[in-house]
Amino acid sequence: MTEAGPSSLRRPEGLASEAGARRRAVGLLVLLALLLVAVSTSISVGARAIPPLEVWRVLFSPDGGEASAIVGELRGPRTLLGALVGLALGVAGVLMQSHTRNPIADPSLLGVSHGAACAVVVSVFALGVTSLSGYVWFAIAGALLSSLVVFAVASGGARGPTPLTLILAGAAMTALMGGITSAIVLLDQRSLEVFRFWRIGSLAGRPDDVLWQVLPFLVAGLVLAVANTPGMNILALGDDVATALGQRVRLVRATGVLAIALLTGASVAAVGPIGFVGLMTPHLARSVVGPDHRWLVPYAALLGAAIVLFADVVGRVVAGTGEVEVGVVLAMVGAPVFVVLIRSRRLVAL
Repeated sequence: MTEAGPSSLRRPEGLASEAGARRRAVGLLVLLALLLVAVSTSISVGARAIPPLEVWRVLFSPDGGEASAIVGELRGPRTLLGALVGLALGVAGVLMQSHTRNPIADPSLLGVSHGAACAVVVSVFALGVTSLSGYVWFAIAGALLSSLVVFAVASGGARGPTPLTLILAGAAMTALMGGITSAIVLLDQRSLEVFRFWRIGSLAGRPDDVLWQVLPFLVAGLVLAVANTPGMNILALGDDVATALGQRVRLVRATGVLAIALLTGASVAAVGPIGFVGLMTPHLARSVVGPDHRWLVPYAALLGAAIVLFADVVGRVVAGTGEVEVGVVLAMVGAPVFVVLIRSRRLVAL
């Protein structure tokens, strides 16, 4: 009987790993194709249907006609904004659930969305800001400030920020920001009207400059998220094991919280709060690709972008001549889909 050498023992594991990587790469290409279909549908479907071939023609050869104006000035920017927001919320959802080890966490858990909303209301009440472009900067500032306070409070213990302290500090900040917002809108009618309009997540009627205002924050958040993925894989083993392996836990958590704040804050500032994308997308991605964040993050990004675009299209066609906001569509469709998901599949342990 001969004893197998080290090379022969490693070969089956290496082949399995290569096959798994190929399957994940193919899955990523499938999701990319799905996103392209969502983009094409978003630009083609609306009050005036434009065939896909005509869409591509006016994109590359604009002729100044009606179809060219609709694609270039209305649906094109709207589609790009929706794809970026969905991508950002999908990635932020992965980071949030991984850093808090909470499978029902979404980007609003750290007080980011409530901080952005509170800053918008304060800007209207105290400074008289009336334009959507003006709200963007206050919303981003509010989201970043809330996240920094949450991380500082959660870091107060001897062991630094932990999943539990992050959740508790985020819940406290959410309650505080929600209380301040409610008090202002009850006292001031103008703030109430602005808040009601802004509170419903929508891609419709957003000025073109909003996209360019939030784009640097989204790019910075995505860069930090990609840099955070190796650390999250090690943190999944537990803080003590990660520390023993030489991982700088506090730095990894700080990077993750900052990425969440940038991605969620910029998205909320641009289109208002959109629920269920950050909650549902990580579970869909994790059920396909597993817990490896190197694959989970891009999967969730592509899924989030496609989900937001398809929901926006549904909102345009379901109400006939009117339009249902994408935030409403996702809330009405996302809730039962998520319930079916958690009843039919075992949630992957975090």
